Amino acid sequence: MSKSESWATVLFIAEEQWGLVTKQQIEATGVAWSTLSRQVRNAALERVARGVYRVRGAGEAEHLELRAAWMQLNPAVPVWERGPADGVVSYRSAAALYGIGHLPAEIHEFTLPGRKQTRRGDVRLHRGSVADAAWIWLHGLPVTRPHRIAADLLAEREDPGAVGQIIAEALRPGFDYPGTVARAIASHAAAYGLQRGDGVGLLRWLLELTGDLERAVWLAAAAETDVDVISPSRRGVAT
Repeated sequence: MSKSESWATVLFIAEEQWGLVTKQQIEATGVAWSTLSRQVRNAALERVARGVYRVRGAGEAEHLELRAAWMQLNPAVPVWERGPADGVVSYRSAAALYGIGHLPAEIHEFTLPGRKQTRRGDVRLHRGSVADAAWIWLHGLPVTRPHRIAADLLAEREDPGAVGQIIAEALRPGFDYPGTVARAIASHAAAYGLQRGDGVGLLRWLLELTGDLERAVWLAAAAETDVDVISPSRRGVAT
């Protein structure tokens, strides 16, 4: 492959990744390090994170820093070949990606199935599995669904009022369902003084903290699956 063909491949990869490309991906095309350095000096490439570059003129994608941090988790693999095992946006970062709630998300948070370390002080990696039903692709990134966000934040003892706001703002546009949220948070009910496994009761309390006028409708919908929510077979299990 000629130098021009190699560079064209780099540009194609970047085009499919919000204008971003990693050092490992560039090297895989056969482009020499000296060429990469020259492109940075000539401002054809802009370094946005360690080992992650943005092609000038490609436009700046929303949540650029979050995307770059996610790409660092498995820098050799192109975006279109990745899945939840490569890291799922979660916790506060997931809420920010949805645009729900008001918790600051200065730290980029991801959940991975295996142990992984990072030297970045603004990245936090959580070890855990994410069920297929608990994540979706959003803005091109794998992100936990609101019911999992709420469960994760409650496990971290996040401010209940803030969690309730996230839930309300997720339910209003239909990002998630009341019964699903109740099931996901049921294992945390006892920690807040409620009956063990009472996901509907915990959902009621969290929504009451928000004062949202639609909470009665959501609670009625959640109550329809009340037996399923607090059944012994599902207690303590978050989807």
